[in-house]
Amino acid sequence: MNPNILLVDDDEEILDFLERILNSRYTVFRSESAKEALEILSIETIQLVVSDVMMPEVDGFELCRTIKSNFEFSHIPVILLTAKNTLQSKIQGLELGADAYIEKPFSKDHLLAQMASLIANRAMIREYFASSPLVHIKSMAHSKADERFLETLNEMICQHIEDGDLDVERLAGILNMSRITLYRKIKAISHMSPIDLIGITRLKIAAGLLAEGTHKIYEVAGMVGFKSQSNFARNFHRQFNMSPTDYIRLKQEERQKLVS
Repeated sequence: MNPNILLVDDDEEILDFLERILNSRYTVFRSESAKEALEILSIETIQLVVSDVMMPEVDGFELCRTIKSNFEFSHIPVILLTAKNTLQSKIQGLELGADAYIEKPFSKDHLLAQMASLIANRAMIREYFASSPLVHIKSMAHSKADERFLETLNEMICQHIEDGDLDVERLAGILNMSRITLYRKIKAISHMSPIDLIGITRLKIAAGLLAEGTHKIYEVAGMVGFKSQSNFARNFHRQFNMSPTDYIRLKQEERQKLVS
């Protein structure tokens, strides 16, 4: 499935041109104003925004600031397109949280490469988080707002880790959020459902406990909410491509190397 992108420009001809060069690789949404763009963002799951800077009423700088400061949108990368080629305008865009700043007239290949790089980079970070036992959830954050959210989310899951029935409904209540808002935010940042993210967090906490070497595997399984050691071991191996026993052995070898 192609990533969803949003194009924002008050010039319809520019939108037509951008859509022509992008629609073979992306599912394109388009808007002629910042207000309309925010309405689309509130309805659709958008992976990337490409916006002109010079627009009436609300310009691209202000749109970028709004996206990056809004809890529901702050994870979305933003590319700003502008005819302003002064250093100050570049600094302004980057200070507002823009992920890239491309001057007009721009190369089609440059724009395509920049878009592909941003989307691929996010995917690589998500994969690294999911496959690495001790990598913290906030490694997926791309803004201060997302970092705060992920740290709070992780803290709340940790506090209720022994509850094997913890789900999105309970987690939303704990965080004082609607279930839909929490689901959309987790899905947008991690490409996982809340249940999957809770499951991975359980396994990462377990990995930390196993690495300490002070608990038996069955004890760790119970501490992170698994009802059986065998179910825990299967999930651990599926997620990290090694058994809990192999992981303990790996950590022991690493400790021995450090002291030798």
